[in-house]
Amino acid sequence: MNIKMKKSTILLAATLCATAMSAQTSTEMKHELKLITIEEHFADPQLAEADARWRPKTELTEEQREVMAFFSSRMNLTEQLGDLAEQRIPHMDSQKIGMQILSYTSLIGNYVPADEAVKIARQANDLLAERIKQHPDRFRAMATLPIADPEAAAKELERCVKELGFVGVLLYGQYKGHWLDEPQFLPIFEKAAELDVPVYLHPALINSQVQQLMYMSPAYSAVTGAELSSAAIGWHYDVGIQAVRLILSGLFDRLPTLKVISGHWGEGIPMFLDRMNHQLTPDMTGLQHDFAYYYKRNIYLTPSGIMSDINLRTMVELMGADHILYAEDYPYELPSNFHDFLMNSSLTDEQKELIAYKNAERLYRISLKK
Repeated sequence: MNIKMKKSTILLAATLCATAMSAQTSTEMKHELKLITIEEHFADPQLAEADARWRPKTELTEEQREVMAFFSSRMNLTEQLGDLAEQRIPHMDSQKIGMQILSYTSLIGNYVPADEAVKIARQANDLLAERIKQHPDRFRAMATLPIADPEAAAKELERCVKELGFVGVLLYGQYKGHWLDEPQFLPIFEKAAELDVPVYLHPALINSQVQQLMYMSPAYSAVTGAELSSAAIGWHYDVGIQAVRLILSGLFDRLPTLKVISGHWGEGIPMFLDRMNHQLTPDMTGLQHDFAYYYKRNIYLTPSGIMSDINLRTMVELMGADHILYAEDYPYELPSNFHDFLMNSSLTDEQKELIAYKNAERLYRISLKK
């Protein structure tokens, strides 16, 4: 073998070796990479009692009550929601979830009278902070706010962040028919922007009149209609429109650094960005930029346990991997392939890392213990 052939052989061997090592590193990353998940729910019996005491008797239709009772009994939700150690952490370990960011699975702030809501929200946040202290490497929290009193809610958010170490706030649906883009709620968003913490918009049961008009039909059962109006699609449309209204209100011209998170792959809105850009032009809306500019700058998405490869690839294409965070929606969604779905996707290693934990570390200013 001549010298030139020897050199070629050595170069080829080195290249193959480097390729093999790179593939091995990538494979190891797939198995070792941990997750931060951000739409993970918690409940407490004390808060559940207050929830039941203050919830208006007309807040739920009989059909909605049947749906909630069905899923609660099927999934053993009460036990799973309140537990952190016996069930939750083993589940997290099985899916390589290094940290959950917890939030209350209660709408208590949405209908408790203002004076009472302030006290209960404070109690709720204190209680969750104490529970998290037992597992400081595995959990963080988002604040529950008394939005019946927006000024007090802003103060409670500041207390939660500065004194309790909370990393964001979660808001549920509407407040007694009032949308969050209305001026009275501005102090909450101003405080979130000032503190540089994200606002998570979460679905809630929709208005009963809207439910009857849009989702109930004699062609199928009332329970089916109630589910259609809630977790199947109804409340997703409702909270998706919430994000749209925040943009059109000019909130992000006023607070350009505010970060809002929309679950369930954006609640259907991302697929209409081009359409809304065409229809809602700045000369009509009075905004400084077109609609998609704000959505792609200020809104972040999560899957909320919807493990769909086409959704993942489409949202990365539409929004960029730097605007997607990971969420399981525990315990309402428990996909057995939650970790492997992302790790085995066709995304690049860099994109997987952004979605798995880096975006959450950046937005919530936390650090995942490796």
